[in-house]
Amino acid sequence: MTDPATTPGPETQKIDTSVPHSARIWNYWLGGKDNYPVDEEAGDAYTAVFPGIVTIARSSRAFLRRNITHLVTEAGIRQFLDVGTGLPTADNTHEVAQRLAPDARIVYVDNDPMVLAHARALLYSSREGATAYIDADVTDPERIIAAAAETLDLSRPTALILSNILGHVADREQARSIVTRLMAALPSGSYLSINDGSRGIDPVFEEAQDGYNKSGAVPYNLRTVDDITSFFDGLELVEPGVVPVTQWRPEPGAPAGEVIAEHGGLARKP
Repeated sequence: MTDPATTPGPETQKIDTSVPHSARIWNYWLGGKDNYPVDEEAGDAYTAVFPGIVTIARSSRAFLRRNITHLVTEAGIRQFLDVGTGLPTADNTHEVAQRLAPDARIVYVDNDPMVLAHARALLYSSREGATAYIDADVTDPERIIAAAAETLDLSRPTALILSNILGHVADREQARSIVTRLMAALPSGSYLSINDGSRGIDPVFEEAQDGYNKSGAVPYNLRTVDDITSFFDGLELVEPGVVPVTQWRPEPGAPAGEVIAEHGGLARKP
């Protein structure tokens, strides 16, 4: 029997398998199967220059898991707005949150046709909570907020998650405006989680990324740590601040990870 989450629909007709795609390449690096030969080729070409990208991809996912765990268990957050979610893999936001708090409500946002084709896989929810998917672009915060309000009570604290999405916005000031507009719609006590690839840490990573950006895929722009930190202006950073994702609150008993060119942080709206 065909899995309804992978049943071809109108949206799958828009999927271009002739050029590599960032979400599918990321899925490939994470060990997923929702990718095509062109994505594997691009991913392998990248790792040939910079094998550490696989560590970055998997460390980013682990950072997100630890963020959500902190938000649920220590901050008491029960609502999540995950913008630029990408293809489903292990430990998606709703899976982590609802394991800890079955009543958690999650809204995913993406505008990729392949993610839309797999939306039903994302939409699985606990009975007590809710999970929804919005087909929208990160550059349209007002549309995102209006649609999210159909599932989330935006008068209550909500966690906004922007994981490896702001790098797709080339202009830094536009990216800052997106963050500001999204957070402006959330009440005091809400949180912002951001992680993105960082420039000025590893020149080999930068070489590989520059080559990737010329491959025909949607470019991803690395930013300095100061630029990533600036997205949290006006918010209260949770310790240890903006750091390599491997060093953000490692699991109890685990040593702090190596410094990698992927920085992230979590902050509270006062």
